Amino acid sequence: MPPELHYDPANIDFGNIVADREAIRKVNPQRFEMEQLDAVVLIDTPNKIIVGYKDVRYDEFWVRGHLPGFPLLPGVLMCEASAQLCSYHSMTQHQLAGDFLGFGGMENVRFRSPVKPGDRLILIAKQLKFNRRQTIYSVQAFVKDRLVFNGDIIGVALKRNEG
Repeated sequence: MPPELHYDPANIDFGNIVADREAIRKVNPQRFEMEQLDAVVLIDTPNKIIVGYKDVRYDEFWVRGHLPGFPLLPGVLMCEASAQLCSYHSMTQHQLAGDFLGFGGMENVRFRSPVKPGDRLILIAKQLKFNRRQTIYSVQAFVKDRLVFNGDIIGVALKRNEG
């Protein structure tokens, strides 16, 4: 059974860019092929919700080999894009005990529909729990109004100089 919506995708204003790729780079450490978030379009502080998107391109590194002739965005990259959205939210809305938010785990993950090059993957995350060392978000991803993925992401505070 699909979960209750955190935010209705029909109400998203994609013309209202809160953070573009350059602004995201100032917060998130991923670069090159691992940058999976194109923009943040909403931060709803009282409701602990953030909305962003990834435009799935035909020239991405996985397209040639992930089902030749029928390229589908790998589920792990949907998870990564969602984690990057959660990281941006945690780093800009809170004081973490680290330099960035690392991927600590996932629970309750469901892939519900394929995502293809040319699609805009809309990402909506709602923060469920936060402390200085760990945070948990419930994430939902859509293509247009179709739910394609949902799950819970666990983020942990990491410091670059600790190894």
